[in-house]
Amino acid sequence: MSWFSLTADEWEAVRLSLRVATVAMLASMPFAVAMAWLLARRDFWGKSLVNGLVHLPLVLPPVVTGYLLLLGFGTRGPLGSFLAEFGIVFAFRWTGAALACAIMGFPLMVRAIRLSIEAVDMRLEQASATLGANAVWVFLTVTLPLTLPGIIAGMILCFAKAMGEFGATITFVSNIPGETQTLPSAIYTLTQVPGGDAGALRLTAISVVISLGALMVSEYLARRAGQRIAA
Repeated sequence: MSWFSLTADEWEAVRLSLRVATVAMLASMPFAVAMAWLLARRDFWGKSLVNGLVHLPLVLPPVVTGYLLLLGFGTRGPLGSFLAEFGIVFAFRWTGAALACAIMGFPLMVRAIRLSIEAVDMRLEQASATLGANAVWVFLTVTLPLTLPGIIAGMILCFAKAMGEFGATITFVSNIPGETQTLPSAIYTLTQVPGGDAGALRLTAISVVISLGALMVSEYLARRAGQRIAA
């Protein structure tokens, strides 16, 4: 086999990683926008605690996050057993990998969007409100368009984090080829077997290309969005 040719298992790991990262990014985006707006525009009792909980995955060891997910969403966990009655299972499934990646990338997305919302001049929102627009309409027509570069940046950061997530996913969903074996898990597996160095290096190169490409696309889209807003 050529050094540049991927095996079927390696291609599957690439496809699964892209699938997991995309689902994690899209599923967490609405919640991240709502949480970012809440933290940026509202003062309430326990705000510091909520902010700490949102950013907790950044400071906890990823293995701890994965273990907590296993306790909560495992088939014997309170949430996992309840959802299993409706045929929704996360533990040891690719959907569980997406859940773990979404939780790990959520703080990065919230932070990027929150900073973008805080940069929006509140006088613009107040002017729209004085013209009769309700809070939802003000958010949709004023705040959201001006926050678009931050939303794009947050989404790409979440995607990149999901592509590289290892500790939480392998703890929560294990390392099952074709089901939960993402790029980091596949690289780890290849480094543990004789003759696997070439495969690990191939997948490492692909990970670098995808992550770098995602950051470049993020920069381009954020710049375009900023130009449209300025215009």
